[in-house]
Amino acid sequence: MAAHTTLMIFGASGDLTSRLLLPALGQLLVTEPTRTVHLIGAGMDEWSDDRWRDVVQTAFASADAEGAMSRVETEYHLADITAAGDLEKLLAGRKAPLALYFAVPPSVAAAACDAMASIDLPDGVVLALEKPFGVDEDSARALNERLALLVPESQAFRIDHFLGRSTTLNLLGVRFANRVLEPLWSAADIESVSITYDESLGLEGRAGYYDHAGAFVDMVQSHLLQVLAVFAMEEPATLGEIDFRAATTAVLRATSVWDDDPLRHSRRARYTAGSVEGRAFPSYVDEPGVDPKRNTETLGAATFEVRNARWAGVPITLRSGKAIGDPSREIVVRFRPVRHVPVGLRGEAEGAVLRFSLGTAEISLELNVNGEADPFELERTTMSAQLGPGALRAYAEVLSCILDADPVLAVRGDAAEECWRIVQPVLDAWKADKVPLDEYVVGSGGPVDWPAVD
Repeated sequence: MAAHTTLMIFGASGDLTSRLLLPALGQLLVTEPTRTVHLIGAGMDEWSDDRWRDVVQTAFASADAEGAMSRVETEYHLADITAAGDLEKLLAGRKAPLALYFAVPPSVAAAACDAMASIDLPDGVVLALEKPFGVDEDSARALNERLALLVPESQAFRIDHFLGRSTTLNLLGVRFANRVLEPLWSAADIESVSITYDESLGLEGRAGYYDHAGAFVDMVQSHLLQVLAVFAMEEPATLGEIDFRAATTAVLRATSVWDDDPLRHSRRARYTAGSVEGRAFPSYVDEPGVDPKRNTETLGAATFEVRNARWAGVPITLRSGKAIGDPSREIVVRFRPVRHVPVGLRGEAEGAVLRFSLGTAEISLELNVNGEADPFELERTTMSAQLGPGALRAYAEVLSCILDADPVLAVRGDAAEECWRIVQPVLDAWKADKVPLDEYVVGSGGPVDWPAVD
C-alpha cells in the first residue's frame, strides 16, 4: 500500500465526485489508517480552497468518515482540462505516486487526453477513466491507442465499479475454494445462467446521458459483461493483475450472441407511466430531455454463449432495466437434473439452483430433499447464508487499487474493445428496428409477455 498518494480529480465540482468518489475515499481512509492523501480538485467552477474542503468534509460525513479529514490535504484549482496550458500548470512539479481521476463525461476525458499528448506527464502517473470506453469497438480501440501514447497499459485504469463489488468478488471464494462446487462449474453440470440487475429507480434527471446510451449500453455492455467474465473465467494462477485480467478477458473473447441471432435472442422495452415504491413516474417518452424518436430502451436483455470447452451450449442471459417493481439483482445458476431417480421416490427432481445476490450479499442453494411428512415425497428447500456487504464500498475498492497503482480491478484495453464487439449485433438490430420495442408499466416486472425473471 502506498502510504501517501496525490489524487487529482478532474470534474471535482460534479455529482460523481461528491456522491460517490469522496464518500468512498473517506471510508477507505477510515479502514486504512496509515494512508494519507493529497486531494486536489480541478474544475470549471470558481471554487475556493475552503469551499472544496467543505465539500470533501460533507462527503466524508455522509460516510461516517469525519475523522479521516486529518489525513487529507486539500487544494482546488480552476482549470480547463482540455487545454494543454492548464494541464501543464496543474501537473508542474507533481511526482508519483500520482493518480488523475477523470470524473467528467467521456468526450471531455478524450479531449483532455489529446491535450496531454503535447505535455510531459510525471513518471508513473495513473490515469483513471469512467465508462463508457468509446461508443463502439472502433472508438474504444482509438481511445486505447490515445492512452497508449500517454502511459503504459498498467497505468491506464478503466473504471467499472462492479468489479469492486464484494458481491462480485465473492464469486471467487465460493467457486474456487469449494470442492463441492468447483468440479461442477461447466456445461456438463450447469444448464443455464442468468445475470440480472434491475432497478426501481427511473431516469433521475440523467436524460443527457441515458437517452443516448439506453439500458443495454449503460449496464449490459459494461457492468454485466464484466460480472459474466468473473463468473465464467478459468482459474487464474494468481489474483494478480496479469493473471486475473488475462482470465477474464479470455472469457470475453469467447463470448457471442446466442446462435449469432440478435433478432431472436434479444429483447428491449421502455416504461410507461406508473408508480414504484410510492414514487410516480411519467412515461419515459415524457421525461424531461428525452427524444422519443431515439427509441431508447429502459429495459434490455440478451442471451449469450461463451464458446469454449467449459461453457459451450450454456445460455447466459444478461438483463437490466429501470422502474421495475420488486427488482431482481442476482446471478442465478441452474444445474442440470440428476439423470435418474430411484423408483419409489415421488415428485419432481428439478436441478439445484444457486443464487448470488448482487445487492444484499446473500448466497442461496435450492435443493431437493425428503419430505417432512412423507420421506418418499420430494420437497424443495433452500439453504442460505449472508456473505456480508464487505468492508468497503465498490468505489472504495476501486480507489484503493488506483492509489496503489494496482490495475487488478481495472478493465484491460482489449477487454473494453471485446465488450463492444459482443453487443454490436444487438445494437445494430435494434437501431434497424428489427427487434420490437415493447412497453411495460412502471412498477411492473417488465412486459407481460416476457419470460419471468428467475
